[in-house]
Amino acid sequence: MKMYYEKDVDTEVLANKTVAVIGYGSQGKGQSQNMADSGLKVIVGLREGGSSWKIAKDDGMDVRTIEDASKAADIIHILLPDEIQADIYNKSIAPYVESGNTISFSHGYNIHFKYIKVPEDVNVTMIAPKGPGSMVRRTYLEGFGIPGLVAVEKDATGNALQVALAMGKACGLSKAGILETTFREETETDLFGEQAILCGGVTELINAGFSTLVEAGYQPEIAYFETCHELKLIVDLIYEKGFAGMWNDVSNTAEFGGFTRRERIINPDAKAEMKKILEEIQKGKFTKEWSLEAKTNMPMLNRLRELESEEKIEKVGSKLRKACGLEKKAKEKEEKVVVVNFNKTKK
Repeated sequence: MKMYYEKDVDTEVLANKTVAVIGYGSQGKGQSQNMADSGLKVIVGLREGGSSWKIAKDDGMDVRTIEDASKAADIIHILLPDEIQADIYNKSIAPYVESGNTISFSHGYNIHFKYIKVPEDVNVTMIAPKGPGSMVRRTYLEGFGIPGLVAVEKDATGNALQVALAMGKACGLSKAGILETTFREETETDLFGEQAILCGGVTELINAGFSTLVEAGYQPEIAYFETCHELKLIVDLIYEKGFAGMWNDVSNTAEFGGFTRRERIINPDAKAEMKKILEEIQKGKFTKEWSLEAKTNMPMLNRLRELESEEKIEKVGSKLRKACGLEKKAKEKEEKVVVVNFNKTKK
């Protein structure tokens, strides 16, 4: 394991360099503002008149079309959704890429699966915060940062790793630590984590537990608290203290029950399915499926979103979050970050 911290990174490699951040979603917003506040020359490349154009302008960013930003940049940091990156790269970025430039990403998807092909005389790097863009920005403003990953797929200039690390430091990641990886490792583990655990696995587990209690006659509100609401408290303990720290903080009853029953839920059959999911990712089966879905305007994804919104746990959860003031608190937190961002960039 190789970790890089503040003392290991020299940002002089970016002196007189222009970074074009393509996209202004959660990551684009957080990373571009952090880099600008760290003293880098940053341009935000967007579709003129698009929904993010005015937002980025109001945030005090130097906003240009994707084509103009790509022309002016030494480093082009692509933070667009995976499914549209290749099309926009080929049409609006590739014609302006010059020898010695760096093409950078925060997810290796399009490089690893070869949807984007970069000239041999151009660096291909990755700097990937391990958290949402809002946290990238918030922790930076608080004087710290979140951990990140760094990878080099192609080192055409001999200093690609130093360029990527300097970008990570400017985002605030080196204060927490930047772990070296590869495009393949980051892409395949990221997709697996999303599908089997963080997004797919955990939501199915929560809903299965909720439905089990409701079908047994328990109040839906109580079921929601026990299977969904309290999950954040447990995950926070694991995040801060690891498994052992979490077990130490819950009751002996919870610890004994958890230890003795957990393998009945995540059993050999579940692990076998996880292996199948990983193989589908490794062999490109998933990416072909997703590519076809994206090209046909996402009919399956839109239908699945609709079905999810109709789940009982979603209706019960929305009612309880409002009753407990959680939605209001979340909104106030988001608005606070927006105000801080605005004031910070206007100074």
